[in-house]
Formats: sequence, C-alpha cells, structure tokens
Amino acid sequence: MNITDIANWRYSTKEFDPSKKISEKDFDKIKTLLRMSPSSTNIQPWHFVIANTEGGKERIAKGTQGFYQFNEQKVKDASHVIVFCARTDADDEYMLHLLETEDKDGRYPNDEIKQMVFGARNIFAKMHKYDYKDQQHWMDKQVYMNMGNLLLGVAALGIDALPMEGVDMKALDEEFGLREKGFTAIGVVSLGYRKESDFNMPNKTPKSRLPEEEIITILS
Repeated sequence: MNITDIANWRYSTKEFDPSKKISEKDFDKIKTLLRMSPSSTNIQPWHFVIANTEGGKERIAKGTQGFYQFNEQKVKDASHVIVFCARTDADDEYMLHLLETEDKDGRYPNDEIKQMVFGARNIFAKMHKYDYKDQQHWMDKQVYMNMGNLLLGVAALGIDALPMEGVDMKALDEEFGLREKGFTAIGVVSLGYRKESDFNMPNKTPKSRLPEEEIITILS
C-alpha cells in the first residue's frame, strides 16, 4: 500500500479478532517504531508497558472497570496492548543519562557540540517547568506524537489499532507502580486484527474528515 492507501485503510478498530496474533517479527518492528519516534530536543520522555498474554491484558483491563467497561473487551481481545506513559519530571539525572546515551551512540563529533545540545535541551525543559509551568503537558505532547507515529506505522504493517483515553489512568499508575518510577499513564493502544463483524470498519461506517479546503491553507 502507498501512504494514501494506508491512511484510508486504518481506522479506530472497535472489535478485535482474539484468534489472530501479531508475529514476533512484527512485534520487533513495533518496538522499533516506539523507540525511534521523534520528540522535542530528543527528550524521549516515555515508557511503555506492553501486554501480549492473557494475564498481562487482565492487568491492563483493571483500568477499564466501572465507567470505562465499554473498553474492556477491546483490551482483552487485542493481540498486544500498550500503556503509553509520560515522565513526571526531567531531572538532572535523567538529562545527563540522555546526554551520555547519545554520546555513546556517536551523536556528537566533539565535546563542544555535546555541551551545546545539553545546554539547549535544559533551557527548553526549564522554560516549560518554570516559565510556562507546563512541563508535564509538554512531555505528554511528545508521548502523543509517539502514539500518532505508531498508529500510522502499524497500519503500514497491516495491523489494526485503537487508541484509548477512556481508561482509568490512576488505576494503571497504581497497578504498575508508575508514579514511584517517575511516570504516569496517559493512554492505551490496543493492537491486533479487525473482526469482520466490527461496525466501525470503513466499508460499513465510512470515515469522515473535514474537507481539504477547510483545514489546509496553502501560501503563495
């Protein structure tokens, strides 16, 4: 499929076929998509809790109780389920860890450039923490960028996905001890393969988007 076909093929899958599982080869590609996503200043403020067993999915499904029960089967029937987590702080220890990882990977040709990048990244992080007072929101946005990257990427692999905010994030934080580790859950994505009975398939419920002329301005 070309990129236009992929964009039209993917949709928010509401019913997964529990008998169809993602291969290990494709799962490796999914992990690469998660790791290689872009982020502002390459801050990578994310962590992913992934379940592909019945027991693991049951744990994530604890976030779909009560008001969120409408999403329970979308977790349990999926092949793999990912809890997207954002850092709750970008402290000095993490910033140094990030810098040294980049250096080890050969990102910096010399120490001057290394220190320049380190200083610039800290300026942005402190700007959001102290001036704009939206550091958590800033880091959440980077994780959402990752989520969007994943949705298109898995569609290119012929894998269906459903991003969900209709989940008890506090329950997931508690289940996986995320806050103690410096993270908080911000969303869940179920992955797998559509069931033919899914009402939301585009051939049953056509996709609808605002027209191009309404949302795109091309400057001359």
